[in-house]
Amino acid sequence: MTRRQHLISLASLLAVALTLGSSVAQAQAPSIVMASTTSTEQSGLFSHLLPAFKQATGIDVKVVALGTGQALDTGRRGDADVLFVHDQVAEEKFVAEGFSLKRLPVMYNDFVLVGPANDPAKARGKDIVSALQKVANTQAGFVSRGDKSGTHAAELRFWKQASLNNKGAGYKECGCGMGPALNIASSTGAYALTDRGTWLNFKNRQDLQILVEGDKSLFNQYGVMVVNPAKHPHVKADLAQKFVDWVVSPAGQASINGYKIGGEQLFFANAHK
Repeated sequence: MTRRQHLISLASLLAVALTLGSSVAQAQAPSIVMASTTSTEQSGLFSHLLPAFKQATGIDVKVVALGTGQALDTGRRGDADVLFVHDQVAEEKFVAEGFSLKRLPVMYNDFVLVGPANDPAKARGKDIVSALQKVANTQAGFVSRGDKSGTHAAELRFWKQASLNNKGAGYKECGCGMGPALNIASSTGAYALTDRGTWLNFKNRQDLQILVEGDKSLFNQYGVMVVNPAKHPHVKADLAQKFVDWVVSPAGQASINGYKIGGEQLFFANAHK
């Protein structure tokens, strides 16, 4: 073997060793599974937040994005270590059932009603209940997620407050996440309730625009919970608690507040308010 061939061989071996070493390091990196909402993922928040958490702790977070109801069921089955969701009533029930020891508030944004620019139902304003009554009475198209998500739960509360026997002939449930629901609404010229974060990151708006915002009842609180290891001993509660501790810490709260699209802040940290 010539000296040149020997050097090439050594370089190849070194490259293989480095690759194997990197693979082993990745395989050994601690990780947790977080069941969360489609709104936190589709808004782009986690792409901003989770790299900061990993840099601070070395822990990878694998996100399972579902509606809040499905995320809570995932926690009940022990298929997630931590939950990041937005239906306070359902979250408190989860704690009362013993599936988590504590729920902590972490951030908020708001819901908005979007619809076609010409607003055929004349729903525009600051009163979500009045807007839904107008949508139903005019038989206008409305796309509901229909997936037991936090957004769907909020929508059902508003419909109940509207005291309607039915939601109108234009009401359709898609059984889908926020992004797909908005795609259907934009392609059919229908109304839809969405969280502001997903809306700001949504690119296929076509003729849709925000028609109702500013109603106090549209407040949208998010909470975080570690799944109780007493229910599921395999849960990585210690690592999950590190995520909770970080996301409510000054560093985690600052990271949430720092996420913006087009200069507009999507979520507002409120763990200590």
